[in-house]
Amino acid sequence: MHERGYVDGKAGNISARLPNGDILTTPSGLCKGFMTPGQLIVVNMDGERVDEPTEENRALRPTSELGMHLECFFRRPDVHGVVHAHPPMATALTVAGIDLALPIMPESVIVLGLIPTAPYATPGSSESRQVVADFAPEHDIIMLQHHGSLTLASNVWDAYLRLETLEQHAKVLYLATQIGSPRTIPAGELEKLIAIRERLGLMRQGDRERFQVYMRAQTLDADGPVDPGS
Repeated sequence: MHERGYVDGKAGNISARLPNGDILTTPSGLCKGFMTPGQLIVVNMDGERVDEPTEENRALRPTSELGMHLECFFRRPDVHGVVHAHPPMATALTVAGIDLALPIMPESVIVLGLIPTAPYATPGSSESRQVVADFAPEHDIIMLQHHGSLTLASNVWDAYLRLETLEQHAKVLYLATQIGSPRTIPAGELEKLIAIRERLGLMRQGDRERFQVYMRAQTLDADGPVDPGS
């Protein structure tokens, strides 16, 4: 994440649900590009530290955004990996008010679904945890207004890969806005992608209804341009 510019400085945090139900998390105040395995911390679902402190992590604290991660695990028993990052292009588009939910690429439709942008909340606050409570039950990817992304998956690696797909989706959308008006995938073809997403077990509650909004909008002109700011 650090090498690819998805996090900068001491920003970003990662967590994983362990087999016994405890949570392995990155510490606060460390650059993730130079973090060592021994600096990771284990907490329970109440956020209480339960590992035996070592020389490497004795003075460290869990990420200040631990509440956001715990809320993901609480709301989604199927989730075992959570990644919070600051992908530049995806974050920039939300700051500019451009909707990342536009279905413009087959891969992003299948893997990510329609990407919501949650209202702004102060990092590490109870409000940020409430944002997760509102969005995590129905989404694997959440854009946090002015604050990067949150990707969820059955393991940490897949949560990271969803971050890569998210940033690629954002780059293509940005380039399309520079060239002209982005066109969404035609309704008939979108239905086929939804079927693949469903077959892979990636559909989430409310997905079909959200996709229907875009398919209905294309009834008159399947290839019509879409205002990316709408």
